[in-house]
Amino acid sequence: MDYKDYYQILGLPRTATQAEIKKAFRRLARQHHPDVKPGDKTAEQRFKDINEAYEVLSDPEKRRRYDALGANWEAFSRAGAGPGPGGGPFEPFAGFGGAGQRGRMRYEFRTSGDTSGFSDFFRIFFGGEAPGAGGATGMGGRGSRARGAGLPFEEILSQMGAQGGFSAPGAATRTGPSRPAPLEAEIDLSLEEAFHGTTRIVEVDGRRLEVTVPRGVDTGSRIRLPGKGGGTGAAARDLILVTRVRPHPVFSRSGSDLSRELSLTLEEALLGAQVPVTTLKGRVLLTIPPGTQPGRTFRLAGLGMPHLKKEGAGDLYVKVRVVLPDKLGPEAEQAARKFFALVRQPNPRSEP
Repeated sequence: MDYKDYYQILGLPRTATQAEIKKAFRRLARQHHPDVKPGDKTAEQRFKDINEAYEVLSDPEKRRRYDALGANWEAFSRAGAGPGPGGGPFEPFAGFGGAGQRGRMRYEFRTSGDTSGFSDFFRIFFGGEAPGAGGATGMGGRGSRARGAGLPFEEILSQMGAQGGFSAPGAATRTGPSRPAPLEAEIDLSLEEAFHGTTRIVEVDGRRLEVTVPRGVDTGSRIRLPGKGGGTGAAARDLILVTRVRPHPVFSRSGSDLSRELSLTLEEALLGAQVPVTTLKGRVLLTIPPGTQPGRTFRLAGLGMPHLKKEGAGDLYVKVRVVLPDKLGPEAEQAARKFFALVRQPNPRSEP
């Protein structure tokens, strides 16, 4: 198979951390996304290579096999699926240095005589120790062991990361492969989108999926789409979308409750009024009683965020602040003094 340097594709050193891999993938995926460069076949292929590189390097087990085996790493991954119809337990390794045919099969792995320079393939296959120098190591038959390690072939497969097993004549079938790890992606939402619900287009393996985001999601909410993360059959991965709700300039959120401030004039606070208030559901009229003090909070039941997994919604808390006139003319100042002479107000700074 053609060798692809996944580190070079992402522009990273082989010592890159998982955080660096994720950051590079997001940057390059945005740069080469087909929607950004429509009709550009080079960008489309580059986008596919970037996704392929990220799928391998973001998975610690796949990355370990890739680092050790290079272009041959996928053949080891397929080893866990067991032999095909009519094949033997060594069918997955038909592409490596031996010769074999279906039916009766014998695989040989030869060395040059100097066993000190064994490849990573043989170090993994033989558990860290090479077989005797020169000659050939024959493998086959019931109860065969790899010379130098003394491990059953099934255990060798397990060390190489092959999950599941294989079928052999007279042997019981082992447990099938475990479900592959899900593919995760993050989506940004406005508070309005989280309130009303929305849709997003997500591209996975060249397929465009329209995903419904339910009402009431919050930062960290996870939307699981079974089998939509790429692959087919038992190898199909789930797709998990993790939501991030952006901060809002007016509303603050705490769970399903919202809060905001509302400015009042001195007249509205002193004499009372009906004041329009904008909510995420629409505008409502809030009755302000006479003598409302700055900082008073009004609760508007059911006008917060919808509950994600149950009926109903949280509440909206409206905190008022009084805005005073900044300048008074001579007549207004004289009228204010007469007014305050008539108003009996205790000293708000008096201490007990």
